[in-house]
Amino acid sequence: MNLQKRIDILVQLGNYLAENIAEWQAVKSRASAANGWFTEVFIDEATNRIVSAYLQKEKLENWARHYHLDDNIVPRNTGLVMAGNIPLVGFHDFLCVFISGHRQTIKPSSKDDILLRHLVDKMTEWEASTTRHISFSEMLKGCDAYIATGSNNSARYFEHYFSRYPNIIRRNRTSVAILDGSETADELNNLSDDIHLYFGLGCRNVTKIFVPREYDFIPLLNSFNRYAYFADHYKYKNNYDYQLSIALLNNIKYMTNGSTLLIENEGLFSAISQLHYGFYTDTTGLLNSLRADDSVQCILGKGGLPFGSAQAPGLMDYADGVDTMQFLLTI
Repeated sequence: MNLQKRIDILVQLGNYLAENIAEWQAVKSRASAANGWFTEVFIDEATNRIVSAYLQKEKLENWARHYHLDDNIVPRNTGLVMAGNIPLVGFHDFLCVFISGHRQTIKPSSKDDILLRHLVDKMTEWEASTTRHISFSEMLKGCDAYIATGSNNSARYFEHYFSRYPNIIRRNRTSVAILDGSETADELNNLSDDIHLYFGLGCRNVTKIFVPREYDFIPLLNSFNRYAYFADHYKYKNNYDYQLSIALLNNIKYMTNGSTLLIENEGLFSAISQLHYGFYTDTTGLLNSLRADDSVQCILGKGGLPFGSAQAPGLMDYADGVDTMQFLLTI
């Protein structure tokens, strides 16, 4: 399968997702039933972003051109250990390996073991030679390189098992936002998306905000109301009730709109249903500190990305700032 054929099949995959036919709807329902965090609304959110940002012919061709991809690559087998925190979270890694011309053996997360398998089945249905490029396995042995995504704990195991091979190993990361009080209602609504999409489970979700000392939290809390329906989601509600109980028992000051807790905390990572906040006085110093912290994936707001863009990475936006395509071309 040459480069142009690989691009064509990816465009066909984008068209399939965009058409949202009954077959795909049934797969989404199965995935949602298997993982309560994968609501069909958020599966649609993830796939729509994949279609618009990744699976467009011009974008794919420009991406391939940027790396001077051709049909002369010596194909190696790359093992992918995928995360399962949000729907199709490993799709960009899958896409990088496929378009590069390398083979891949995928170990999917048990939390996200339906969606990508189906998409690969469709690609194989359209082009039988896909089976020579993509396979699935619960054990990754004999690969030439590895890309593994997981927690800080699992990363230690990955380093032990994969250290003898070229590798990219990803750990826990999260995102933050800096506000100064001048934000418009639209900007706060966009920030609310950055916080709440996928129930806040992604590394690009904002889990902490930094605000001036006299910041008025009421407009921000009001912007959270568009996700007030989370209180009707049993898994989310259990987390909210638990975190609220901890705050009450420990006499911790909190603010809430009834579905999201705002709590002052030094930590960048917050629990499900909870958003941390902290105060700042020096924007430059804060930005320098955050940029030097390797647990920060995205910085939104003042001096960072626009609000609402956290969950909209493009083809050239690589996790942890590590250029996956360049890595694959050096195997």
